Amino acid sequence: MKRISVSIIPRGLLFIIFSLFFSSAGAQERPKLVVGIVVDQMRWDYLWRYYDKWDESGMKRLLDEGYSCNNCLINYVPTVTSIGHTSAYTGTTPAFHGICGNNFYLDGRAVGCVNDTTVQTVGSDTQKGQSSPHRLLATTIGDQLRLHTDFRSKVIGVSFKDRAAILPAGRSANAAYWLDNKRGCFVTSTYYMQELPDYAKEVNAQMAKNKELKKVGSDVALYPICGHLTTDMAIAAMKGENLGRGEATDMLCVSYSQTDAIGHKWSTRGEHTDGAYMGLDEDLKRLLAALDEQVGHGNYLLFLTADHGAAHNWKYMQDHRLGGGKWLYADLIKQGEAYVTEMLGNSKPVINDILDFRVYLNHQAIIDQDLDVDAVKGCLVDFFSQAPHVVFAVDYKYLRTSSLPERLLNMAAMGYHPRRSGDILIITEPNYYMFGQWSSPVGTTHGSWNPYDAHIPLLFYGWHVQHGETSREVHITDIAPTVCQMLHIQQPNACTGEAILELRDK
Repeated sequence: MKRISVSIIPRGLLFIIFSLFFSSAGAQERPKLVVGIVVDQMRWDYLWRYYDKWDESGMKRLLDEGYSCNNCLINYVPTVTSIGHTSAYTGTTPAFHGICGNNFYLDGRAVGCVNDTTVQTVGSDTQKGQSSPHRLLATTIGDQLRLHTDFRSKVIGVSFKDRAAILPAGRSANAAYWLDNKRGCFVTSTYYMQELPDYAKEVNAQMAKNKELKKVGSDVALYPICGHLTTDMAIAAMKGENLGRGEATDMLCVSYSQTDAIGHKWSTRGEHTDGAYMGLDEDLKRLLAALDEQVGHGNYLLFLTADHGAAHNWKYMQDHRLGGGKWLYADLIKQGEAYVTEMLGNSKPVINDILDFRVYLNHQAIIDQDLDVDAVKGCLVDFFSQAPHVVFAVDYKYLRTSSLPERLLNMAAMGYHPRRSGDILIITEPNYYMFGQWSSPVGTTHGSWNPYDAHIPLLFYGWHVQHGETSREVHITDIAPTVCQMLHIQQPNACTGEAILELRDK
């Protein structure tokens, strides 16, 4: 056989041949678009509570055609919005991604998880846009996708809440949009851009005609509107950015927050909660139809999960002889301060706050009074351990030598960041929650380790996903490595989860 000498092939043609060979050899089949959906405060059992009411083209489509992880648990405490969104997309927990609550203390200073005064609002004249992912320490699925494609992939986040749009999309996102309910429009920040794109302006122009929107904030019953508007904006961004139509895989992160607002106001039962989830089903139906039109059925990979669940209202539980009640943390702060003063003789308060069952100490006040911080913590651990309806009170510093059961110990450790998570963790009896923090008398809240807060839905649908289900225990941190493995890209840089292998088709 006669060999052809490489030297006689023109250099330009040789370059083309090698480029085609290596590009095809290194190419991996991927979906055109990845869609992540988080439903704020959605308990796992809602999937089946409303199954007969779901539309065939909405949530029921995901259940009947997709893959359901029926035992997906949150593997850290506390179980709150910002942490859940971040953990789903980073594949890790507050110990590594650093988002330790919607609000927390950083170096003794109270901060919001995404508040950023170094950036300005784009889209309105309020401060609602002064937010960014600057406190996020780990990469997300979208960040890894952008890295892998040399930033040719587009990643967009959309939600009613700023943190729910910003944190899933990650630090390198092309855009994140959230609602300014003071002005009734979507905004972003100068972290992403200097001016809203035309498609966002058009959504805002249509919103300006909606008189009901002006009442949102004062009338929680109208919050389903926010879900419809989130869907409007998600579809507009998908079409305006041509997501799923380029050479590189894109990502759209959508979070529905209206369900959380309604749950805090009216809890887990009743017409308002039922209406919220029927409205969500309409939004999913519309979003799926738009995805089919824009990207094509089977060309997108979608997952749906929640950032946390919710407890049943304490009075509802008591009325049915099921226990539970209000945990009046504000009263306990005063009593705890008095106990420390009695034991150590201090004159100034030593507690900054209790957030999500975590006691944040005022370390500067402790230093100024020449107190020993371990002695202060010891006093407070003793006090809270004896407080009504408290099962455990643990100094984070001595977590590993505490009497916490292994599951709770691991959840506490994975939820703890030494500079951001406070000093003492409190575990209450089941269904005792922090009354007055984000909940109304007939509403509810969340934050604990218990299944009602930690057992969440997890559905995968679309590209290369077989229909089926598993009851194997998986975790919220398993979402990111699963998606990254299906995309053949590296996991986020602090990922501690494990890929769910059985959902992929053969």
